Amino acid sequence: MEEDINLGGNIQLSGFREIDGSSMIVLKKIVGNYAKRISELTTRMEVLHLTLKPVHEREKSEKYEVHAKVVDDGKVYASEITERNLFVAIDAVLKKIVNELD
Repeated sequence: MEEDINLGGNIQLSGFREIDGSSMIVLKKIVGNYAKRISELTTRMEVLHLTLKPVHEREKSEKYEVHAKVVDDGKVYASEITERNLFVAIDAVLKKIVNELD
């Protein structure tokens, strides 16, 4: 069972345990900036949940499947993306949610 990482009150990350410390710092910054923007666009953001699933785990050619879900006052917004670069994937999946809310 994958353990969730909680960032702040309503931000949850699943599947990120294997990510190294320096990458996590960058990830937390990206997620934090988007969380701030999302909370401005939502009525009452209940949760921002990101799930990471590694796909094709070969050295230097791994792909990351990232799922994002925002629950705003009971309404669910979701997006997913598969990308070789983890940071690009996180940015893109959250950008989709922001665009949906905007």
